[in-house]
Amino acid sequence: MPAIWNKMLLAGSVSVVALSAAAPALAQDQPTEEAASGEIVVTALRRDSTLQDTPAAITAFNAESIENAGIDKAADFIGLTSNVQLIETQNAGNAFVIIRGITQNRNSEPSVAVVVDGVQQVNAAQFSQELFDIEQIEILKGPQGGLYGRNAIGGAIIINTKQPSDQFEGRVFAGVDNGFGYTLRAGISGPISDTLKFRLSGSYRDTNGYIPNTFLGEDADPLEDISLRGKLLWTPTDQLTVDLRASMSLLRTQALYYNIVADVNDTSLPVRVNNAGQNDRDIYNVSAKIDYKADWGSITSVTSYDTLSEILTGDAFNFLPIQESLFFALFGFDLNQSQFLDVEAISQDLRIQSNDDNAFTWSLGGYFIDTNRYISTGNMVDTGQGVFPVFRTPSTDPRNPQATFLADSQNNFAWAVYANIGYEFSEAFRVDASLRYDRDKRRNRTLTPTAFIPVVPGFPTGTTGEVRRETFDEWQPKVTLTYKPAENVTIYGGYSRGFRSGGFNQTGVGAVAAGTGVVGVADIYEAEVADTFEIGVKTNLFDRMLTLNASAYTTKSENGYFFVFLAANSTQNLGNVPEVRLQGFEIDGTLRPARGWDINFGLGVTYSEIKEFPDPTVIGNEAPFISRYTLNLGTQYETNLGDSDLKGRIRVDYNRTGKTWFDVPNSTVRRPVDLVNARLTLDGGAWSLTAFSDNLFNKRYNAEFSPGGFVFKGRPRVFGLEALYKF
Repeated sequence: MPAIWNKMLLAGSVSVVALSAAAPALAQDQPTEEAASGEIVVTALRRDSTLQDTPAAITAFNAESIENAGIDKAADFIGLTSNVQLIETQNAGNAFVIIRGITQNRNSEPSVAVVVDGVQQVNAAQFSQELFDIEQIEILKGPQGGLYGRNAIGGAIIINTKQPSDQFEGRVFAGVDNGFGYTLRAGISGPISDTLKFRLSGSYRDTNGYIPNTFLGEDADPLEDISLRGKLLWTPTDQLTVDLRASMSLLRTQALYYNIVADVNDTSLPVRVNNAGQNDRDIYNVSAKIDYKADWGSITSVTSYDTLSEILTGDAFNFLPIQESLFFALFGFDLNQSQFLDVEAISQDLRIQSNDDNAFTWSLGGYFIDTNRYISTGNMVDTGQGVFPVFRTPSTDPRNPQATFLADSQNNFAWAVYANIGYEFSEAFRVDASLRYDRDKRRNRTLTPTAFIPVVPGFPTGTTGEVRRETFDEWQPKVTLTYKPAENVTIYGGYSRGFRSGGFNQTGVGAVAAGTGVVGVADIYEAEVADTFEIGVKTNLFDRMLTLNASAYTTKSENGYFFVFLAANSTQNLGNVPEVRLQGFEIDGTLRPARGWDINFGLGVTYSEIKEFPDPTVIGNEAPFISRYTLNLGTQYETNLGDSDLKGRIRVDYNRTGKTWFDVPNSTVRRPVDLVNARLTLDGGAWSLTAFSDNLFNKRYNAEFSPGGFVFKGRPRVFGLEALYKF
């Protein structure tokens, strides 16, 4: 056994003992009643099974744990999950999810498949939305290409919203925080007829912000968000169900309030951009899910139409007032910037599968998605009169004349076929196998006007109207063996492959990069493939007083992404790391030492090493954007107050993110970040009142470091009150 595995297993053994005795955190939360019966049900493997019987590393949050933990955004549940990170950066649409070292970056495909009510999100910019009226969240770790196809290279996040109810019901939520901010949420549900039910829910959030801009004398991060969702559930027969869903999310905030520093740990500089700018994102979705059940199995069809547009404006490098900026010192003028993204997609998934209760189970399916995307980005001369959005054509506004402008459109048509089989040889032994073929055909058209095509003497350039085509495809197998030597023990192991499509950089950037000493960047960035071997065990001990799960994995990633900004031609680019080795483990558990008292813990460790790269000096370095470990510790205690139905609940969650490397040369490493959240609740059954604080000790840290010294501040302490009424 390699030395690294000896160290990992030793660390894992020590951590189990240490964590069981510690005062700890919530990573895999279950409500007391369900935990006692072991009946929390997950669907991430495309079939219903209890969490402890599912042969995969899954963290699950149901409706009760979502409410108790105050989960209302992606960062909340990711912060409670081992070996998963969220890096929030320059704008709402750039939130990078990292699972077991499989990273995401600007302009890249996502690292996980995100599925909401059976519909897979079509663009990474959709991820960071408000979470409200949620029934369950499941985080499935490790490549899941055999089940979910391209972009499930790091795992899958399954979000199920609440279904329409048989009886009329509703809820109203109100919250206030130190932003000054407030949140209003409401939902109603019930029957329209014997066969038709509805659910309507919405969320409105408004805050002045939390991060001061000392130059403008206002906060840099004000936010206004309105989100609505409607569902109709029609069951004309016992066999047929039609689930119609429509949603919208309208976000208004700001972006691009960077600082420039040499060390990612430097948090001393205040935000001092002279342009507040804007970040407006509009998301719309309509979908139809049709289920037909027969004696032999079922047929499921999911059709979805999505649109997303996002405009962001703000200061440009070096993010200082005009008179203090680098460009003003060099050229006598400063720059600001605007970026625009517009995406439209239609997708269809058709799946036929057997009943889950057979010894032999199977499913067959096909999927396609047609995506049209437009993106533009550019700099304008900052005349001190503000920054104005630029969409599809360069600015002609004399207050904000265009200095640089890049634009392209891309049509992607991807399709897949897949099959899954499983056989239960006995009550103790089962084998599952999946195979999926994905093919992604991409067509890119350069729409940059000739006058704005970057020209670097001695290097090739693109041309207006240039069309480039590329096809990326991959077979994605997955095999899992499950062994249950006892009813309270599940042992599993297997192999899986994940795949993420490549794409296009600006024509000529490969030559420019090579000429300026940047390696690993070409005009086309290659698809990433990850092969993972994993073993794991799940247990319930001491009459279910202790739930303890552990898993270990080793992954070979080929052509992982990294980000490069080329100043020579003002382009944002993705490069490839030819090979990275990722090895690690997770240990998660819940201890219930007394009635109403839960102690939760989770430890995830990832060792990364660059094995191949054009620059031999970086071989052996840590891969970018990966943290060495995550640690979750927390506790929740609930008790009756007197003889009434009134309950009191206190909850504390601690999350530590270990050392994080942000670039290929490992030029700077962020020290561990420790965050504590706390909640104190009075629960009267139909109503509750909660005092909360996120980042209780006001830890100052930079959420991201990007090559060139760009750092984006993490959110400081937020505290407030929340009230909930159910009827």
